[in-house]
Amino acid sequence: MEVTIKHQPAYTLAIVTLKGNEDIRVEPGAMVSHTDGMVMETKAEGGFMGGFKRMLSGENFFVNTWGAPANGGEITLAPSLPGDMITLDINGEFYLKSGAFIAGEMGVTTDASWGGARGFFGGGGLILLKVSGQGRVIAASYGAIVERQLAAGERYVVDTGHIVGFENTIGFTVEKSGSWKSTILGGEGFVCHLTGPGRVLMQSRSEEAFLGWLIPKLPKSSN
Repeated sequence: MEVTIKHQPAYTLAIVTLKGNEDIRVEPGAMVSHTDGMVMETKAEGGFMGGFKRMLSGENFFVNTWGAPANGGEITLAPSLPGDMITLDINGEFYLKSGAFIAGEMGVTTDASWGGARGFFGGGGLILLKVSGQGRVIAASYGAIVERQLAAGERYVVDTGHIVGFENTIGFTVEKSGSWKSTILGGEGFVCHLTGPGRVLMQSRSEEAFLGWLIPKLPKSSN
């Protein structure tokens, strides 16, 4: 699978070129267009319980697998929110926030039921997915993607609403941004304390912050 990403960082589109009879796993709703002859199969990955666990983690119950015909094919993908996209070459494990995974080669799986995910709830209900296996993955963000490489032992703090993902070599804990008073009144909520070494992906915008700005401005019911 070859990936070309265009129109970064606000309204990004991924153009995926597949070899003959090659398959790609795609999140429902991410397909924008495709060449003639591409075939889609929809199923609950891991059966009913696998789909149920995905749904509880904020992912879709079903997963779409797109297959190219013998002469190859092309599919274009985009996230639901305006923002950036990035390709990751997975060889082992990488952690992505729920909702960041867009597509991946068949050698890569996502798991929201692993033990570490249960301890990774922030103010916005952020859940961390474990992406494992070997292959290429397409991930998305809300806003632009910012990368930071942490040295061994280097500590860094990121608001949970701005986390996109990080390598499994990084240690992490989720804590209040300060006292309960400053957490509630200061608008910062929960933060993730990261310890290197490894690569960290952040997004320049937060869905929770946007909703906090938008909801008070929505028209109120007259009833």
